[in-house]
Amino acid sequence: MPITTHSTAPSPDEFLELLACAHSLADLAAPLTLQYFRTPMSIDNKASESDFDPVTAADRAAEEVMRQEISRRFASHGVIGEEFADTGIEARFRWVIDPIDGTRAFIMGWPMWGMLIGLMHDDMPYLGLMDQPFTKERFWSTKDAAHFRYGDGTTGELRTRACGGLGTAVLSTTHPDLFAPGEEADGFGRIKSEVRMTRFGGDCYAYAMLAAGHCDLVVEAGLKPHDIAALIPIIERAGGVITTWAGDPASNGGNIVAAGDAKVHAEAVALLSR
Repeated sequence: MPITTHSTAPSPDEFLELLACAHSLADLAAPLTLQYFRTPMSIDNKASESDFDPVTAADRAAEEVMRQEISRRFASHGVIGEEFADTGIEARFRWVIDPIDGTRAFIMGWPMWGMLIGLMHDDMPYLGLMDQPFTKERFWSTKDAAHFRYGDGTTGELRTRACGGLGTAVLSTTHPDLFAPGEEADGFGRIKSEVRMTRFGGDCYAYAMLAAGHCDLVVEAGLKPHDIAALIPIIERAGGVITTWAGDPASNGGNIVAAGDAKVHAEAVALLSR
């Protein structure tokens, strides 16, 4: 039965039903993305001729099947996605989905991409799931924790790691071109000059590795809600902190900073918002 939306938080049983739906969405969409991964495919450009924002048939097919399943299970829920028009944006429950976060990596045959499935309850990120179908890795939030399943069948709880400060932190971002010349590039430059090591190319996978305790800081700019909504509950319930550069809630996207350690997050925000 569909859940009736209301102002109070869902019951534990309702939460389990919603989480089961998120897992089902990932299971349904995964074969559609793998059908195209590392195969010849046509690539469309959603941006102007002077820019490049790629989309493939895999993006569209995966989002379409997820939208159909959400509508079948929860007709009153809204859906915010990357490839099709938003629906039910005033609903108390709104699914926020990105069928392939990291399309550039996807079309290059790199496994640094993932499927993002988030659920907002009113204005709060309620649950999140990130799935990497090729490596068979999955990361998701429960009500008060975050969990993983690796390709070898290993499962466990995600926990961020402690970090003494920026000087010992490992930083990740998808690409330096994310940061516009001026304030954004200068802010990222200040962070990069302080940390121990920086790696590029992570997309959503970097946030999962932060939640798993393998890196300390992710700094990005220009994100959309579908790029980040699913990752917020995973990081926060693994013990991390994620906000905008100004320290505001991250669910609307924008310039984002995530850290596994609150001290590192505070240091990063101080530099980025300077």
